[in-house]
Amino acid sequence: MSYEEVKKAFTSLFNHEMNDSEMREFLLRMKLDEDTSVQSIAAAADVMRSYALPLPISEELRLKSLDIVGTGGDKIGSFNISSTVAVLVSACGSYVAKHGSRSVTSKSGSADMFEELGVLLDLSIQKSARLLEETGFTFMFAANHHPAMRFIMPVRKTIPEKTIFNILGPLTNPAGVKKSLLGVFDKSFVPKMAEALKMNGAISTMVVSSREHMDEISISDITYASRLYDGRVDEFEIDPQIYGIKKAPLAAIIGGEAKENAKILYNIFDSTATDAQRDIVLINAACGLMVEGMARDIQDGLEIARETIKNGKAKEKLKKIIEISNKL
Repeated sequence: MSYEEVKKAFTSLFNHEMNDSEMREFLLRMKLDEDTSVQSIAAAADVMRSYALPLPISEELRLKSLDIVGTGGDKIGSFNISSTVAVLVSACGSYVAKHGSRSVTSKSGSADMFEELGVLLDLSIQKSARLLEETGFTFMFAANHHPAMRFIMPVRKTIPEKTIFNILGPLTNPAGVKKSLLGVFDKSFVPKMAEALKMNGAISTMVVSSREHMDEISISDITYASRLYDGRVDEFEIDPQIYGIKKAPLAAIIGGEAKENAKILYNIFDSTATDAQRDIVLINAACGLMVEGMARDIQDGLEIARETIKNGKAKEKLKKIIEISNKL
């Protein structure tokens, strides 16, 4: 299907012009595989975001903000790395508008962990915008921003195969951010998602997937990456050992329920976590800071992120997010 054909079909889907059987038939045609085109991904994401309830922030803040998010679906069971990274990058001085939901394939989704930390998630969209303005961080609960998904999700859940919806969430940030560090569970979608983001107006982004199918930058193996910068997309590989990070097995970054993952986050910010837990957050934060524009390169980003933990600013930022979210 062409870009316009996909856009027309998704508009019909989100307008609720299909009955359940038609919806299911359409989603089956939109299965996610090596033949899924950049045009299909971009068109579907464009329509889905156009039906989202937007975060009401200034254009200046929108252009400054970034998202740090993964598709999920890697079935590795790591702790909430992207959520920890999002808070750390915010503590470094960036504005992070994180888009996420509750657990689907893991024991603890980003919303589950933030709730355990004490961040109030039951905020109106207006208050969520104020949280970003006042703290440099906000969490946008996907269910609050994508009301049209209420009638699509039940049908989607009847389909055992992956569909294009498995990768759309991170591409449909309700704040309309132009910058993002995005992880996906399969390297074949890395360049496609970067190109789709470019088609939809992104200005700086990095899409990553590790060799062991992790939707983060790994410290166990190399990670495949595509970076959109200065109007073009470049593909490359990230080997953390080049930057002095010790290789560790996947078992070293496994998490658990929300309570356990929240504890890991606190330990990282307290400098009491294991080397592997700290290092995987540092390397991902370094790339987030590159995307944001605060860091020249990965090495520079590592130094900024490491110092932000060491000087206590990461802990201070988390405390402020919790306090303000509960006062709004």
